[in-house]
Amino acid sequence: MRIIKESTLKEFCENSKYRQASEALRSWIYEVKYSEWNNAQELKAKYRNASIITSKRVVFNIKGNDYRLIVDIEFKLKIIFVVWFGTHKEYDKIDIKTVSYEN
Repeated sequence: MRIIKESTLKEFCENSKYRQASEALRSWIYEVKYSEWNNAQELKAKYRNASIITSKRVVFNIKGNDYRLIVDIEFKLKIIFVVWFGTHKEYDKIDIKTVSYEN
């Protein structure tokens, strides 16, 4: 899978606010880059705790349940778009269906 805005995720790893998630986030990046899912069912086989929100939108738990990562996935194209990343507490304050892409 190709991650669009992987650089944004790496910036989160360097941010002191999210430093505790750094190792788990880097592991997720590595695992996903070497994955090839054709549909949500294949993704769920690997990440049972991932939440499938819509046919494209998925929420991953990072570092247990301390952080959340929202992505949009184009399964046919094998592309993942980073939408949002933050703490569980920050996640509780957003609408996961309408939150827009990170810049």
